[in-house]
Amino acid sequence: MVGRGEQPVSEQRPRGVVVGVDGSEAAAGAVRWAAQEAARRHLPLRLVAAVDWAVPAGIGAVDLQPEIFRDAIEAAAQEWLAHARAVAEDVAPELGTETEVRGGVPAAVLHHESETAELLVVGNRGVGGFAGLFAGSVSIAAAASARCPVVVVRGTPTPDGPVVVGVDGSPVSEPALSFAFTAASARGSGLVAVHAWSDSTLDAAGWALLEWDAIEAGERELLAERLAGWSEKYPDVVVTREVVRDNPAAALVSRSRRAQLVVVGSRGRGSVRGALLGSVSQVLLRHAGCPVAVVRA
Repeated sequence: MVGRGEQPVSEQRPRGVVVGVDGSEAAAGAVRWAAQEAARRHLPLRLVAAVDWAVPAGIGAVDLQPEIFRDAIEAAAQEWLAHARAVAEDVAPELGTETEVRGGVPAAVLHHESETAELLVVGNRGVGGFAGLFAGSVSIAAAASARCPVVVVRGTPTPDGPVVVGVDGSPVSEPALSFAFTAASARGSGLVAVHAWSDSTLDAAGWALLEWDAIEAGERELLAERLAGWSEKYPDVVVTREVVRDNPAAALVSRSRRAQLVVVGSRGRGSVRGALLGSVSQVLLRHAGCPVAVVRA
C-alpha cells in the first residue's frame, strides 16, 4: 500500500523484521543483513521507504506543483524498494517480503513501525550522510526511541566471530542478554560477555587505598550471577566471560572488530535519568567495527 500521510500499521500483521530503505548503499547493506536475520529466525521481512511529501522551500527557480513533486518522490521511493526487494531475494529467496512507501519524517515513521516489529534494522548513514559522519540522525533516533530492538548495520562483521554483549551488572542489561543469547544460539556462535569497570575517577592516592584483587573478584562474581540463568537456558552457547578494568565503550569497540554482532542496552547503569540513549551505545553507533544491536530496557 502507498500512503501519503501517516497510516496505521495493521494489527493483524505478524511481527517481523522491518528495514528502513532510502536508496543508499548503507540501506542496501541493512537489507542484506536483515534478510539473513529474518531467514535465520523464520520471520517475515518488511521494507519501508519513508518520504516527506512537503514540497521543500528554496528550491530555486523551479516552481514544482505539490502533486508533481509527490509523484516524483513516490516514484523514486518505489525504485528504492524494488532494488531493496531484489537484494533481499538474492540473499534469502524463500522469504516473504512486503514493501510500502509511507508518508512522514523517516524517524517518526520508523518509530511507528517499531511498535509492531520484532526487530528494526537501519543503515548507519542515509543518502544525506556526509563523508566522515559515522552515524546518521535517523539511525541515532531509531536506536534511541524504538519500541523494539534496533540493529544499526555498520562495519564489517567477522563471519565466524562471536556475538559480544556488554553487561553492566544491573537488571537494565537483562533484555540485552536475552537478545545476545538468542542471536548466538541462532548463529551457532560463541558469546563474549564483557563487564567493564573504570577507575578513571580515582586519583593516585585513591588507587593506593584500594584492594584491586578483591574488587575484581567481586566484579567477576557479579557477572557470573547475571549470566547464570541464561547459560542454563541456552546450554548450546559457549560463553566467554571477560571482566576488564577499562572504559566500557572502548572495551566493546575493541572487541567489535572481531565480532559478528555487538549487543548493548539502550541505557547503562550510569546513564542520566531521562536520557534516551546511553553514552556507550552512542559511541558504538559511531565507531563499532560490526553491526550494533541496541536493546531497550
